[in-house]
Amino acid sequence: MRRMQSATALVLAAALVGFVSLPRMANAQNSSPFRAEYIRQLDDVEKKYVQLAEATPAEKYGWRPAPGVRSAGEVFLHIAGANLMIPVSIGLMNPVPIGNDFETRTTDKAQIVALLKRGFDQARKAALQVSDAELAQEVTLFGSKYTKMGVLFLIANHMHEHLGQSIAYARSNGVVPPWSAKSGM
Repeated sequence: MRRMQSATALVLAAALVGFVSLPRMANAQNSSPFRAEYIRQLDDVEKKYVQLAEATPAEKYGWRPAPGVRSAGEVFLHIAGANLMIPVSIGLMNPVPIGNDFETRTTDKAQIVALLKRGFDQARKAALQVSDAELAQEVTLFGSKYTKMGVLFLIANHMHEHLGQSIAYARSNGVVPPWSAKSGM
């Protein structure tokens, strides 16, 4: 009887853990190992961007290392805008109008963090929307041919490129990335 109760508790605990993570990973787990790993990597880079954006003081969002270079806030908006716009090339509707002024549309920290999160939601939807069979289909983006899988790689590479830039901006302003502060780096 005691073993049965323990087994039942274990099954219920496992079900609860699965239920809690279900919204974000449901489609990724039912798909290819590629997609599951892509979503895992996306979740990790999103966490770092949001932590860094939240750790950066609002008054530093306007800081730029030189004239004519994106400010800290504009880099965060650049990533948000790219994550909202690039998935359109693989068939996802853009929930936020993007114009030439997107990167300078706001300097409000809360709005920028919200747009950053919305952009990551869009990038996640793009990865989950494309079926495994569609990954090899060609699309045109910025005048060049890509496969839909190539577009997903472009999104990931672009985010990591600018994460490095954002880390350098933060450190130049005395902000230690929260994930590295925990490890003492």
